[in-house]
Amino acid sequence: MPTGSQPVDSGSKPHADGMATAAHLLGDRWTMLIVRECFYGTRRFGDMARNLGIARKVLTTRLKDLVAMGILERRLYHTEPDWYEYILTPAGRDLYGAILALLHWADVHHPELGEHVRLHHMPCDHDTHAVVVCAHCREELDPREVEARLPR
Repeated sequence: MPTGSQPVDSGSKPHADGMATAAHLLGDRWTMLIVRECFYGTRRFGDMARNLGIARKVLTTRLKDLVAMGILERRLYHTEPDWYEYILTPAGRDLYGAILALLHWADVHHPELGEHVRLHHMPCDHDTHAVVVCAHCREELDPREVEARLPR
């Protein structure tokens, strides 16, 4: 990819690619941490508020946004009063690889900034980390060997 943040386009305006869309939708610190909590199995508002130390008003807003984006589903689990839990949708579960890649990046390049989370792959009984591979040949992707191409 050429120097800069955007792929080269024949027009002069910036191209709104998938990265720009993801950054717009998920670029907030709390949004990413809420999604992480969901991957850890946290579903209920009170548990998320406690685990994250987030203000309830901020959590309410972010959960509404994640539901509107189709990343979480709001599901009633108790009545009188109504209490809801938040479940990852298929679109939300598809964020797993990206979140693991970010986690691995932080563990490798900034271990001093946080606690290292150990990921254990239960089927093979080994610790693991994210690796991005080609969907076609299954080789690990090297950014020097990948070219970003815009649709024609």
